[in-house]
Amino acid sequence: MQMPDLKLMNAPCVMAFDLRLADGSILAINEIVRVVPSKRLVCKALWNNQAVYAKVFIGTNAKRYAQRDKNGVQSLINANIATPDLLYAGSIDDNINAGEVLIFKSITAQNAEVLYQQLIDSKQQPARLHLMLQLTNIVAQMHNANLQQTDLYFKNFLVDADAVYAIDGDGIQPFSTLLKKRQKQHNLAVLLSKMDGLDTDWTDDCYAHYCKQTDRKYSALDYAEHYVLTQKIRQKAASHYADKKVFRTCTDVKVKQSFKQYIAISHDFDVTNLSSLELDNALSDAKNRFKSGNTCTVGRALMANRNVVIKRYNIKNIWHAFKLSITQSRAAKSWANAHRLQLLNVATAKPLALIEERFGCFRQRAYFLTEYIDVPDIAEFFALSIDAAAKQKVAYETALLFYKLNLLQISHGDCKASNIKIVDGRPVLIDLDSMQAHTSIGWFERKHIRDLKRFMQNWANTPETAAIFKLAFMQAYNEIDDYMMPTILERAKIA
Repeated sequence: MQMPDLKLMNAPCVMAFDLRLADGSILAINEIVRVVPSKRLVCKALWNNQAVYAKVFIGTNAKRYAQRDKNGVQSLINANIATPDLLYAGSIDDNINAGEVLIFKSITAQNAEVLYQQLIDSKQQPARLHLMLQLTNIVAQMHNANLQQTDLYFKNFLVDADAVYAIDGDGIQPFSTLLKKRQKQHNLAVLLSKMDGLDTDWTDDCYAHYCKQTDRKYSALDYAEHYVLTQKIRQKAASHYADKKVFRTCTDVKVKQSFKQYIAISHDFDVTNLSSLELDNALSDAKNRFKSGNTCTVGRALMANRNVVIKRYNIKNIWHAFKLSITQSRAAKSWANAHRLQLLNVATAKPLALIEERFGCFRQRAYFLTEYIDVPDIAEFFALSIDAAAKQKVAYETALLFYKLNLLQISHGDCKASNIKIVDGRPVLIDLDSMQAHTSIGWFERKHIRDLKRFMQNWANTPETAAIFKLAFMQAYNEIDDYMMPTILERAKIA
C-alpha cells in the first residue's frame, strides 16, 4: 500500500504500510489503534519477525515527546516496575513522515479498563475488588520509587494472570520535593475515583492496602479525608468532561459553529447534513411524533441509518425567548448530563447531537438528539410481566440505580415511570434536562429524597408493585439504623 501521510491520520483504522527506520529495519504496521492527530499514533505491527506495539511520534515536537516517553519507561525499568520491553527507540527514515518511533514487545495481557468494564457487565464483584487491589499495588510501587503516573487511567495498565504492567511512559514523572505526601494522596485518589460508583465502598479496602504497601500508618481520620478527596476528584473530572469538553471538538465530539448556529455531533453519528429545517420536517410527521407541547416537541426519525429521537425545545413567548437567549438551553443541559452519565457508567440513551439556533451569542430554539430505545418503560414492564422473579430482578436493578445516583450525588428531577426504560432487565434513564450534579450533601439529600418519593408515586395504585420496590430499595441501600437520625429511605417513607 502507498505510504500515507501520518499527519493527516485522525482516527483508528486497519491499514497496512511499512515504515523504514533509521537502522534500516522495517516496521510493518497493520493497524492504527489510537491517534492523537498530528502528534502521535499507537500501532500494531511486525518488526524483526515479532509482534510489537509501536508509538509513532510526528510533528515539530516529536523528538521531545519520544524522549520524554522513553525516559518514563526507563524510570519504570530502574524501579523494577513491570512494563513491556522497549525493543527500539529511534527515528523514521522517510522524507514524508519524519518522526520518532518507540517499539515495545507485544504481551498477552488485557487492558485494565476493558477488563474492569467486563467485570462490571458480568457483575463479578470479588474479581473487580481484586483488580482494584492490583492497581493500587502498582501505584504504591511507583510511589515507593518516588514516581507517579500523571495520566492515571485504567487504560494505562495491562493485566495478565501473573502481573500488572504500567504503560505510557509519557505520564511517568517524579514527585516534587515539596508537598510529596499530599501529591501521593492526590495521585491515589485519582486512581480510586475511576472506580464505578457502586464500588466506592471498596475505597477503604484499597486505601488500607496502599498504607500497608507504603508502610504508612492507617487511620480512620486519614481515610475519611481521602474518601472526600476521591469524591471531589470524581465530581471535578465528570464536570470537566460533561460541562466543558463535549462542547468543543474532542475525541468523542465534533463541533461546528457559526453566527447563526451551534452544532455538536457525536463522532460515531455519521450524519452529513444536520439543519433545523431537516429536524422540523421530521417532527412535522404526526405518526412519528410522541409529544406536541408548548415547551417541547418530541418525535422519531431515521437519520444516518439509525432510529433517532429528536427533542425540540420551543419558545413560548417573547419573555421566554429573552430568558433562553442568555441562559444555557435545556437541550445543552441534556447533552451535558447524558455524557456525564456515560462517563460515570450510568445507563442512558446515547447522545447523538446538540443543535442550537443562535444570533451571535444569544440562543434561540434548541434540539437534542439521542438514540431511540424501542423498549417498554418501567410501568409498562410491570404491567405486562407475569414473571415474579423478573419483576424482583428489575426492581433490584432499579434500586441499585438510585443508590448509585445517591453515591454520585446526582438528582434526576423527574422520576416518573416513562423516564425509565427497561433494556434487558436493566433500567435506562432518559429525559435528563432537570438532572443536577451536586456538591452540597445536604441539598443533594433533599433532592434525592424528592426523586425517591416521585418514583414511588408511580405505584400508588399498585400496592403489590410498591411492596416489591420497597424491599428492593432496602436491600440495595443497606443503610445502618441510627436512632438519632432517620435514614434516607425512612425520610423518603420507603423504609
